[in-house]
Amino acid sequence: MNIIARLAAIFFIFICTTLAWFFLGITLDHRTNTADGSLRGKVATIWGTAQEQHPPQALWYTEESQIVTTIENNQNVQKTRMVEIAHPLPLEGSRIQVDLNLAHRQKGLRWYSTYTVGFDGVYRFRNDTGVAKDIVFELPFPSSQAMYSDLALMLDGRAMEIQNREGKARAKATVAPGAVVSLRTAYKSQGLDQWRYHFGQTEVAQAKDFQLDMKTNFKEIDFAENTLSPVTKRETGDGWELSWKYDTLVSGYQVAMVMPEKLQPGPLVGAISFFAPVSLFFFFFILLVITTLRDVDLHPMNYFFLAAAFFAFHLLLAYLCDLISIHLAFWISAAVSVFLVVSYLRAVVGIRFAAVEAGGAQLIYLVLFSYAFFFKGVTGLAVTIGSILTLFVVMQLTAKINWNEKFASRREMQRPPSLIG
Repeated sequence: MNIIARLAAIFFIFICTTLAWFFLGITLDHRTNTADGSLRGKVATIWGTAQEQHPPQALWYTEESQIVTTIENNQNVQKTRMVEIAHPLPLEGSRIQVDLNLAHRQKGLRWYSTYTVGFDGVYRFRNDTGVAKDIVFELPFPSSQAMYSDLALMLDGRAMEIQNREGKARAKATVAPGAVVSLRTAYKSQGLDQWRYHFGQTEVAQAKDFQLDMKTNFKEIDFAENTLSPVTKRETGDGWELSWKYDTLVSGYQVAMVMPEKLQPGPLVGAISFFAPVSLFFFFFILLVITTLRDVDLHPMNYFFLAAAFFAFHLLLAYLCDLISIHLAFWISAAVSVFLVVSYLRAVVGIRFAAVEAGGAQLIYLVLFSYAFFFKGVTGLAVTIGSILTLFVVMQLTAKINWNEKFASRREMQRPPSLIG
């Protein structure tokens, strides 16, 4: 087989393997994204959804008559009815403590950022009506899909009887005129992805004498867009202590904490699979250079089996990653692929070439290049540096090679003996 035919055959093998990786990546994306909707719903039913806590309200009610227009017998009929009108007492101050504890849960090819939350808030309300009022205290639940334990509503240190109505915890008490009462609200719950606190019941709300202290058991804190950053923060042994403190505040922003995501097996393996042709290209390139320099004759069928050994790494990784740790799955798959290549080339060429040149190239271009995907933001830089170093080494090794003589000698080796001399 002449050089052109050999290169064309190797290129054909490279293209076919690239297509196989492409279909594997598409399959992984489909498995991950299709299952995510149903799996997220299952996690939410067990663990809860994202929580958004609003402050409680202290309300007193009056009855007022309203004229309502209805249609009877195709005619507009006006009727008068009595309706309750809610009047809120002013919120004088808030002291809130939030404990967030992250506990990731895996379903299929995805990890979900689940957490437990301990909420404890003390709110001061002032009766500015000038007369004693029967006040209804309402604490909106942060999510309808959640469970709440140790739920408490206490007024000036006294526990109140709680009623659940329309997604709110309600309790009643009489407040003297001009009195400032302290309402303590507390519960423990569970959520998913993020936790938020709104300053009021409207988009743009006002807060007075506000302080929220938050503790986390994770260090990778992240604040959602269009939310307020903490005024102070202090790193602890396993997380952070954060504080939002304002004398007065009018804002449409909220306090929010986004739970850090764990490394996602499905998207990671999919990205590695789509990148795999780059690894194989470098590996084939190095093999072609080394075999040309050393007059080692590798047939295109040898390259076919090497490409299959490379593909075995990604195929095994794709179906191991949802059963065991992604790191363990990676190194098991890498060990299997390297063993296939080294054991095969040991029989074809020899143990030194198989273990040193081929094994070393596979370790760099398959294993290390793929492992760079575990580190966000450095994958492209790692591949760029590796490519430049490869180019430098190959240029230095081949700088004094007479390629005309080298390819001529290979053509002589491939010519039938009857045609030589």
